[in-house]
Amino acid sequence: MSLFSLPEQSNAFLQSMPAAQWLKMYDLLTDVLVWVKDSHSRIQYANRAFLEHTGLGALEQALGKTDDNFAPRHIARQFLADDQKVLEGEMINDRLEMNVLRSGELHWFTTSKRALFDFNGQRVGTCGISRHLHKTSIMLGPLASIEKPLEHIRRNFTQPIPINALAELCHVSVSALERRFRKALGKTPKQLINQLRLDNARRLLVETDLPVYLVAEQCGFSDANYFSRQFLAEYGESPSSFRQGVR
Repeated sequence: MSLFSLPEQSNAFLQSMPAAQWLKMYDLLTDVLVWVKDSHSRIQYANRAFLEHTGLGALEQALGKTDDNFAPRHIARQFLADDQKVLEGEMINDRLEMNVLRSGELHWFTTSKRALFDFNGQRVGTCGISRHLHKTSIMLGPLASIEKPLEHIRRNFTQPIPINALAELCHVSVSALERRFRKALGKTPKQLINQLRLDNARRLLVETDLPVYLVAEQCGFSDANYFSRQFLAEYGESPSSFRQGVR
């Protein structure tokens, strides 16, 4: 039940409390990153899990900063682009993605984002949550049925991954595995692998001077032209344009 569907008496009681009091509750979520940004993607609030994830010691160190200040550039670029999409009316629901821990390890997260409105109904900012799947009970849900294939993909997505090999990890057929992936993630194993390879390609385009064809090769694409077409379809620009824009 949302706040707006509560009885009027309860609604008035909840609205009488300072917003800061509600925000403090998010510090109790140790496995969920929570943040609030203004329309310029500047942090206005972040819970303790978010601060620990980014290596910031206190909320005061995060206020007014953007993802450019503490996330790898290729990831920050995606986050900032997401903010603009949300401000334009798009909603992001439980998107599975890999994020970098302070240790440098890549781990699975699910992310959801929404727009924030002022009393006149105008979009004035964004808010979001991101769950670390290795720490949360969400793995007891539909994702639990594909946990082994997900871990295999996480460790080997730059290498050839036969889908039947992933199915064998769950002792199911390829069609049954694809049904499980669609139910849990809304995409097939092949689509997920492709997404991770493209994410990794963005990182290499930013952090290295490798030619595009070598970026494609190191990310698991055997055909550089196919890679470029997939990159353009996913991000709306070519690998070369992306590299130039970030730099």
